[in-house]
Amino acid sequence: MKKTVIKAKTLYDGRSVAKDKYILVENDKIIKISDQKQKFDYEGFVTPAFIDAHSHIGMFRDGEPGAEQEGNDFLDQFLPLLDPLNGIYFDDRAFKDAVDFGCLYSCVVPGSGNLMGGKAMIIRNFVPNRQKALIKNYGYKMALGYNPRSTTSWKGKRPNTRMGVYSLLEQKFDEVITKRKKAELTLRMKLKDLEKSLKEKKVTKSEYNEKAKNRKAESQLEFNSEELAIQEILDRKKIAKIHVHKEDDVLYLINFVKKYNIKATADHTGDVHHKEIFDELAKNKIPVIYGPLGALGGKVELAHSYYQNAALLYKSKVEFGLMTDHPVVWAPHLRDSLKFFLISGMSEAEAISLITYKNAKILGIDDILGSVEENKLASLVVWNKSPFDLAAFPAMVMAEGKVIRK
Repeated sequence: MKKTVIKAKTLYDGRSVAKDKYILVENDKIIKISDQKQKFDYEGFVTPAFIDAHSHIGMFRDGEPGAEQEGNDFLDQFLPLLDPLNGIYFDDRAFKDAVDFGCLYSCVVPGSGNLMGGKAMIIRNFVPNRQKALIKNYGYKMALGYNPRSTTSWKGKRPNTRMGVYSLLEQKFDEVITKRKKAELTLRMKLKDLEKSLKEKKVTKSEYNEKAKNRKAESQLEFNSEELAIQEILDRKKIAKIHVHKEDDVLYLINFVKKYNIKATADHTGDVHHKEIFDELAKNKIPVIYGPLGALGGKVELAHSYYQNAALLYKSKVEFGLMTDHPVVWAPHLRDSLKFFLISGMSEAEAISLITYKNAKILGIDDILGSVEENKLASLVVWNKSPFDLAAFPAMVMAEGKVIRK
């Protein structure tokens, strides 16, 4: 068994901060965190690996002409089955750059030109290809605001106003709900007939179970793959990861989530400049994936995207983590986003948590990643200086027990 000992002069474990801790790694797991002095292999300031909660890494690629990007497909307005893993090339230089600065994981999504752009997939940034990249199929990328109404030249129904876009979105969800109610009624009638046959002993219990199973399977065959994807959202089995910037669109998002009783995150919210809007999201238990921070506000719906909004977010009650939206902001700059919250009075431990534990929790992977704890995956970064020092650089990067940079 491969064992490694890391001495953390300062340990930012994803939730708190401690001094002079010894982290014992065996194979791919953290097996113990100790105060006991012992021989160590690496020493420095230690953090969990960073997690970028919203990225297009590998889809809009470094040094590639814009026409070759694979972030958006122009085929239709509703494309929930598009898998970003099928649009990623892992030889994109950005993966190496991300890993060099401790960003080992990304939630990769298609772009935001479609109401439903495809799947949200959590991946490893440090693998050479797609074979071992996938951590979790998280949910579906959706979009509100300017972006889906700006794509009128693309294929499919393309309203040019938010009124039209939102009407089309609700129409699609209502159609699926209506169709499902009809299918469920038909199924209940078929099962009732089966129960009657069972009572009259025309079928055995095992025959009844087999026929009931078949009837349920048949009822699902009435739905196409797109409708089944929307059902996953309606059944709260998958998260709707929803692109949104302006305050009125955020309020629409809240109404949409309440109307259909779905699970969602509000991704971006860059133009929100009133704390009460963030508090409304908190009241409705909708987490925020905030960012990108440090990008140019290149459209009218980002006219209020001030860096000072980070203070409003911090002072609000909403649960939130951070993104780069790579390539909008370079993936290695995820750590740099923390400065806006430090300026706002956030502690260093809380700040590191935003790109480790908080992101892992929102993405539903906090059972394996996001903090330095026993039995979690040993994905760690040993920094040569405090990670808040501008000149800090990883002396060692460990990905699931393997040293991949030193």
